[in-house]
Amino acid sequence: MGRILAIDYGNKRVGLAATDTLQLIANPLETVHAKDVLTFLKAYVQREPVDAFVVGMPRNLANEATDSTPHVIGFVRKLQKEFPGMPVHTVDERFTSKMAQQAMLAGGLKKKARQDKSTVDRVSAALILQSYLESRAI
Repeated sequence: MGRILAIDYGNKRVGLAATDTLQLIANPLETVHAKDVLTFLKAYVQREPVDAFVVGMPRNLANEATDSTPHVIGFVRKLQKEFPGMPVHTVDERFTSKMAQQAMLAGGLKKKARQDKSTVDRVSAALILQSYLESRAI
């Protein structure tokens, strides 16, 4: 069984998370620059078996598209073109950054580490992935 890779796409930084090979646990993986994300993913898929991608889809409180939504949709299309046949799922990513901050605080990370946006992006990707894993179990 391959891993599931989660992507918290942003115009500057992209947070990534991956499951274990049993697809039970979501772990923060890496934060890469948006321009480098497809190169990173191609290399990762060559090293590790990947069964699917999960991409966080930005929505506002009224469940409507945000200013970032078209960028994420464009990225999903590029992802589907670069990895034909690989399932790409989207997950509502509302509140993941706030939840990531709370999780890091609860985990005892120092203030400087919690302010590091790349750490927040990785943890947000892990939360998106965990949300996806839990939705499959229902």
